[in-house]
Amino acid sequence: MSEHAVELQDADWSRDRWLQYADRLLDAARAHASENNARIVFPGAEGGYGRAVDGLEGFARTFLLAGFRLVGANGEGLDDLADFYRRGVTAGVDPEAPDRWVRLEEHAQAKVEAASLALILDMTRPWIWDRLDELTRGRVIDYLAPVVGDDTYPKTNWLWFRVVVQTFLRSVGGTWSAEDIADDLALHDALVREDGWMSDGFERSFDHYVGWALHLYPVLWSRMHGASDLAAGRTDADIAALDRYLQDAVALVGADGSPLLQGRSLIYRFAAAAPFWVGAIAGVPSVSLGRLRVAAGSIVSHFADHGAPDDDGLLSIGWWHPWRALAQSYSGPGSPYWAVKGLLGVALPADHPVWSAPAEVLPVTERDGIRAIRAAGWVVSSTRADGIVRIANHGTDHAPAGALTGDSPLYARIGYSTATSPLADEAAWEEPLEQSVALVDAAGRATHRTAMDLLDVRVDAEDTEVGVASSTWPAHWIDARPSAQRHGSGLEGEVTTVARLTVHSLVRGPWELRLVRVDEVREGIDPASLRLRVGGWPVAADEVDHEASGDAAQVAASGVRSSTRLLLGEGSAAVARRADASPLGPDARVPLVELQVVPGEWSATLLELTGALVGDSVPTVRVVDADALIVHAQWPDGTSTRTVLTNSGRSTARAGIPMEPDGGLLQSQRSSTT
Repeated sequence: MSEHAVELQDADWSRDRWLQYADRLLDAARAHASENNARIVFPGAEGGYGRAVDGLEGFARTFLLAGFRLVGANGEGLDDLADFYRRGVTAGVDPEAPDRWVRLEEHAQAKVEAASLALILDMTRPWIWDRLDELTRGRVIDYLAPVVGDDTYPKTNWLWFRVVVQTFLRSVGGTWSAEDIADDLALHDALVREDGWMSDGFERSFDHYVGWALHLYPVLWSRMHGASDLAAGRTDADIAALDRYLQDAVALVGADGSPLLQGRSLIYRFAAAAPFWVGAIAGVPSVSLGRLRVAAGSIVSHFADHGAPDDDGLLSIGWWHPWRALAQSYSGPGSPYWAVKGLLGVALPADHPVWSAPAEVLPVTERDGIRAIRAAGWVVSSTRADGIVRIANHGTDHAPAGALTGDSPLYARIGYSTATSPLADEAAWEEPLEQSVALVDAAGRATHRTAMDLLDVRVDAEDTEVGVASSTWPAHWIDARPSAQRHGSGLEGEVTTVARLTVHSLVRGPWELRLVRVDEVREGIDPASLRLRVGGWPVAADEVDHEASGDAAQVAASGVRSSTRLLLGEGSAAVARRADASPLGPDARVPLVELQVVPGEWSATLLELTGALVGDSVPTVRVVDADALIVHAQWPDGTSTRTVLTNSGRSTARAGIPMEPDGGLLQSQRSSTT
């Protein structure tokens, strides 16, 4: 097992340890309650929606954990916890209470929190709902009623907020709409993609919301009072999709328990453990209970070991530590508590078989792995030696197909991993740097890659397994408009298209062989005025070692090394530095190569991310670009491979940029100076 791996006994928490962790969070939260317990306002700067919304979030999100705790213990020994939240519910819906809840018609965020309130009121009926007086029950129903007929919900995972609330209303004699629920379930079905994956809306948005929302709610909803006939005929298909998704999801957890640092809402941290508990609840057949438990425990223990919660028992806005730039603009101090979804396992009683099932380690700790996730356009590579999981991304950008916007650093980079974070400071939204391929002008403007077309995603097992992911896009500059709201998507503004880029990622172990071709540059733009920049993996820590010489550069810190080597094309290597740009540390460095722009010719760069020495052979690449695009590569571990790629751009013109055929034999045998 890698030195970076969490020892199994540390990741495989006992049920008592899960309960202790949950209780620590709840005890700390209750200390920040308002006079009547209806709002919990954690320390920290006011969120973008104001203190009243902050307080509602703090209550509703910790209410999730309180509900899980009550259900798992069947209420025994938790009278004080039930009393605390019951008192908060009573005041929350009292229009005269000074700490009443923000109503659904007053602020849209209340629609999100209403789903947590309704879900837990349903789950904890014997201890909370059944003990509310009639006046309060009527007020709860009145508070939730505006959801009915409200067609302003975004066409995303929000659909489940309306379904859950209306299902609860139906079960307690409130108004509900069968048409609303039917429409929302149809929307859910429209978001289903291949292999159990779902898009969070009609943008190409694949992230942790697939697991902690789009798979979580169908399973929990089907168990709500009043849901059985609504869910009839759906549940088996929902569980089958969850089962297939979990086979990929469990392979995306690093050996140290880190989830993939990709997508929005990363401040929810160990909410990434939620789909594994949902799998245990649903009884999925393909991933064992012991592996589901270990996956969830690895994720939560990762954050516990890195100081979450902090010494005061609180979850900050950040990853390991406070880092506000990782949040969305609207996030407040109570927002991170959606993380408690990852503690759903405490709702399972002591005699549930998940607690006694034999432990099974994470896939990354068993063997090197490579897999294709077709829906997202990802190739996944994991290495046992260092416990790192990486993806090469050619299909996800959190934008509608064809939309020319700025790149979101959380979605549109070419690579993400469990050991690195995308840079997420203000500059990162305007200038793609790490894990990018960009054309850069004399003023330093870098192009973006939204509106990419996915060309290929597969695992080629002809000889040695090589993951292949490919895309092409109209490289474009953007003069961004100021935006107060950041929901994960890239910036919008005035766009200038520069050229079409075609990129193939060939992935093996810790390496990516990145082939790049600049297809014909837009008329009026001189290729000589541009340079082609290929950015590698970012490494961030308190201090990062770095060096660059000739055609190779590398950076290293905390046992992780990232390097780039130019194998084909004319150019040189360098290291870029960004201060305070990463949640993993104040000093972030990115190795990169910069090349001359020669339209129609291929360049090749070898990118490496590793925590272990895995080879020192001289890498080479030979590209045959004729009727078929064939790549012969010798990798640093001495392995030779032959890969046939999609030869794009032969006969079509896209985004007004013609693409001319080319041919010939290109080859290089460069050695690294590092």
